[in-house]
Amino acid sequence: MIDQVRLPLLRGWYDAEEVFYITTDVSNADVARAKGANFAPRLAEALPVAGTTQPGHASSVDKVYAVTNFEQASVFASAPDPVGHLNRDVAYSPLWQMIKVTWADGATRRTLKSDEDVLAAAEKGEVSLEATRVVLNCPIVHRGSAHGTLPEVTFGAALH
Repeated sequence: MIDQVRLPLLRGWYDAEEVFYITTDVSNADVARAKGANFAPRLAEALPVAGTTQPGHASSVDKVYAVTNFEQASVFASAPDPVGHLNRDVAYSPLWQMIKVTWADGATRRTLKSDEDVLAAAEKGEVSLEATRVVLNCPIVHRGSAHGTLPEVTFGAALH
C-alpha cells in the first residue's frame, strides 16, 4: 500500500500573499506537458460557451493570471480561507481559467502579487490580458501560518 506521494509544489500569489499549490490536470495538451500534469480536455467544458454568460451566474471556474514575458509566479483570483474543510471563501474553486498577462514594450516590469495588481496594470496599459480556453485543476494547499495548510499535507524544509 502506498501511504505517501510526492507532487511538485508551485508558488503563486493571492492578495499579495505567497500561496502554494499543485497542478494535477490541464485541458490543453501542451500546457499539461509543460506542467507535468494529466491532459484532461473535458475540463474546458467548465467554461461557458462564448456569449452565454449571464450576469450574476455562478461559475465553478475562477481566474489565474500567467505572465508570458516576465518570470514570476501565477496570480490567483481567490484562495481558501482557511485552507481545508473550514474554508469560508465561497468564491474559491480549484478550477482556473488561464488568463495570459503580457507586459507592454517599454513598461516597467515588476512582480504582480494580486488580482488587483494585474487589473490596475491592465487599466494603465502596462499589460494586456488574453482569456484562454485553458482550464487547470490547481488546488491551493498552503497559505502561510495565518491561513494554514491542507490537513494531512506535509512539506519538506524547502517551504520554510
